[in-house]
Amino acid sequence: MSTPTLDPRRHAFRGDLAAESLRGRVSAPRYSRGELRQVVHTAAPLRGRPDAREIWTTETLYGEFVTVYDEHDGWAWVQLQHDGYVGYLRSNALSAQVTQPTHRVRALGTFLFPSADAKASPWMQAHLNSRLAVAEMGQPFAKLHDGSFVPARHLAEPGRFARDFVAVAEQFIGTPYLWGGKTRLGLDCSGLVQSALQAAGIDCPRDSDMQQAELGVSIEIGKDLSGLDRGDLVFWKGHVGTMVDSFLLLHANAHHMAVALESLGATVDRHARTGLPITAVRRLARKAA
Repeated sequence: MSTPTLDPRRHAFRGDLAAESLRGRVSAPRYSRGELRQVVHTAAPLRGRPDAREIWTTETLYGEFVTVYDEHDGWAWVQLQHDGYVGYLRSNALSAQVTQPTHRVRALGTFLFPSADAKASPWMQAHLNSRLAVAEMGQPFAKLHDGSFVPARHLAEPGRFARDFVAVAEQFIGTPYLWGGKTRLGLDCSGLVQSALQAAGIDCPRDSDMQQAELGVSIEIGKDLSGLDRGDLVFWKGHVGTMVDSFLLLHANAHHMAVALESLGATVDRHARTGLPITAVRRLARKAA
């Protein structure tokens, strides 16, 4: 039997198979060391079961590395490298030919062109935090290893990150709400937080309960909701938002069906009507100037 303390969202085990790294912690009929693959679609939804009708659990982005533990009927059972999330991807979203990325997309989105020409018909788009392999850096376009071109100003070198994750998150205002999404086409509350923090070089787990448990330090706020700063994360059961100042909350939510900016008080009152109080407020460490 599997060890009950292991979270299956971030540990690769199921009834018939487990990752080799879990041997001794999980009992399984067989174990797999897995094979490294790379995401080659613009974005691909990860699902809890190998079924196109299954809800998304998260979304993988172009250039991302995954470990494939099993493959059957066009589905791959994988673990994402950057946050450890486990689930099923369509096999055709992955390539066994792995190219080491050199840059990260820092714009909300960009396009890959067949030539260094802004009027050319793009063959693909790439989203914030997608990983690209640059062969030749030029201006205004960088040439990638696959021969396509991308605007150089949309790229960031390794170690170069946004200084303010809240400013990144604010760029998504008006983006449609999409459960499991992580792009400018649609995202959910924890996907917004994870994407913005990743763009700022801050490791962040995928789901709001993980974020509440692992990000920053817990702080107390007044009953009048005083004591909040820009960047504080406010949690309810199954939901998270980011303070842009001491008054306004930014969050992707199903009430607005979009990323919206509203007073924290309005959000608190709306959740209270359904019996959901604030469960925690977490403050991240301030970066040195």
